Amino acid sequence: MKKRRSNRRKHATGMIFLVVGMVLMAACVFLYIGENNFRMAATQVSNSITSTLTEESSASSSQVQEPTVTTLHFSATGDNLIHDGLYLQASKRAGGDGYDFQYLYENVAPFYQNFDINWINQETLVTDELPPSSYPCFCTPGDLAREMYDIGFRVFSLSNNHSYDKGAQGIAATRRFWDSMPDDVVTTGLFAGENDYYNIPIQEKNGVRIAYLAYTDSTNGIPTPQDATANIIYTSQEDIIQFQIEQARSLADIVVVGVHWGTENSHIVNDAQRSLAQKIANWGADIIIGTHPHVVQTIEVLTDSNGKQVPVAYSLGNFVSTQIQADNLIGIILTFDIVKTTQPDGTVSSCVIDNVKAIPEVMHYDANFQNARAYLFRDYTDELAASHGNGSLSRTYIQSVLEENIPAEYLVLE
Repeated sequence: MKKRRSNRRKHATGMIFLVVGMVLMAACVFLYIGENNFRMAATQVSNSITSTLTEESSASSSQVQEPTVTTLHFSATGDNLIHDGLYLQASKRAGGDGYDFQYLYENVAPFYQNFDINWINQETLVTDELPPSSYPCFCTPGDLAREMYDIGFRVFSLSNNHSYDKGAQGIAATRRFWDSMPDDVVTTGLFAGENDYYNIPIQEKNGVRIAYLAYTDSTNGIPTPQDATANIIYTSQEDIIQFQIEQARSLADIVVVGVHWGTENSHIVNDAQRSLAQKIANWGADIIIGTHPHVVQTIEVLTDSNGKQVPVAYSLGNFVSTQIQADNLIGIILTFDIVKTTQPDGTVSSCVIDNVKAIPEVMHYDANFQNARAYLFRDYTDELAASHGNGSLSRTYIQSVLEENIPAEYLVLE
């Protein structure tokens, strides 16, 4: 009996070991399978992460490869012609202490806040050193230029038929004045002799380099004073103009050329203007801005020798003045975009002039040239026109002059 129980115990113990062994084997098998599953899952996650990172990297790489497009909004304004009526008005408004020109421009000033660059033909010498004077030899107080700066003008074209009005003294004084203005002011058109012809005025704005040049037909018969510290370049000096434009072309993205030319008080573009405009385009200008006739002339697009399109506005007309004839009181502000495209490797693939428009403006004064001020045509009412010191100036007449001389694709009346 005792021996039989012992055998049973041995048998039971063996069964227990067998069961435990089977359990252990099952656990090992389970662990093995689980580990493989874990490895498979880990591999899948790793592959997914790698794929995602690759996609993100590819997307990022694709974004970096997009070119950068920079757009600058540009305005160009015609003859800032300061007669005695305008600076005497400014003196009166300042109470005899300096000159307050704000009233003259306050109705148009907000317009210029919409532009990155504002260019103007400063028709008269500007200085604080010499007394102001009017036609035929102009000189204007420095407060005028400081007002223009406050409005937003930064580029001043100084080459015109009044550049020599005060001789060598006037040239030196106006140069000292412009040198005293803030560093972001750019002037063009007065050069300190032949050695200075290489120094092309360049403005850099938002990574766009713009070169400015300016020339004039005449200086009212006044020759360059022998002791002058600077001189203008005449439109007849074509070899110098070509040299400067080609030099500017090599230094800048855009070349802006202002030309004081044409027949005064005539809306007709003469043959000399057209001939020089085509040469200027062929030499490398991107846009040509004309002044001097004191009335508006047409806008057209030339094709240069390389097939590039070059807009030319032959005359913007007057900006401000107290001239008498109705057509002298009508001007345009030329606006356009400079669009520069830069590739990811830093190369410039294009820099072009686009969206050229003509915004009309009107010079208003009451009877006896009182309360002189400028308006955009879109803001100039029939009631204002009826009160103009020039009785023949009406909105209908203004619009007819504009439509006769400015192509419809450029003219913006409202």
